[in-house]
Amino acid sequence: MEDGHMRCDDWLHCRCYKRRTILGLAVAPLLLAGPLRAAEEGEAAKPLAPDDRFAFLTGPKKGQVVRAEDLALGGPQVQAYPMAPDGTVRSDNRLNLVILARFDPAALTDETRARAADGVVAYSAICTHQGCPVNMWSKERNAFVCSCHASIFDPRNAAEVIDGPAPRPLAALGLKLKDGVVTVASTFSGHVGVTQG
Repeated sequence: MEDGHMRCDDWLHCRCYKRRTILGLAVAPLLLAGPLRAAEEGEAAKPLAPDDRFAFLTGPKKGQVVRAEDLALGGPQVQAYPMAPDGTVRSDNRLNLVILARFDPAALTDETRARAADGVVAYSAICTHQGCPVNMWSKERNAFVCSCHASIFDPRNAAEVIDGPAPRPLAALGLKLKDGVVTVASTFSGHVGVTQG
């Protein structure tokens, strides 16, 4: 006994601590962190929006802003996530994953050219078949390929399905260039990913 109280080396099982105290110690950090985490996660989970730029998903420029000159003329595509004007990369929302590619504007259909920015095109990277990533390139067909079931999409013609089980084209984005930086001009032209039927 110390000062009239029992000494307790195991504070969790000591009778001198009330249940409320222990629960308070365990829950308080969660309650305090909740609003902060929600704010942090909220920005990164929001859908892409006009004036967002893009950040490379992989490669030597991972996390850097995508400029038109970074994209090889004629493909292949690069994967990127939108980046809000405040610098938050919107990578907590899988449906924000985008593929970007650059072509000679004369090689694009009228519909595709209207959404493109100096030959740069952007589409959802989520396949319309089963939601897999469209992350491969067919050099022979100059087209995007889904890595799961080999659906092939024509980037010069509104990502129309050339081959495979995908039931519809990839949703397209309207783009603009701001000082050479690829920027969202308008949101997706249609439903992103799989349509539940």
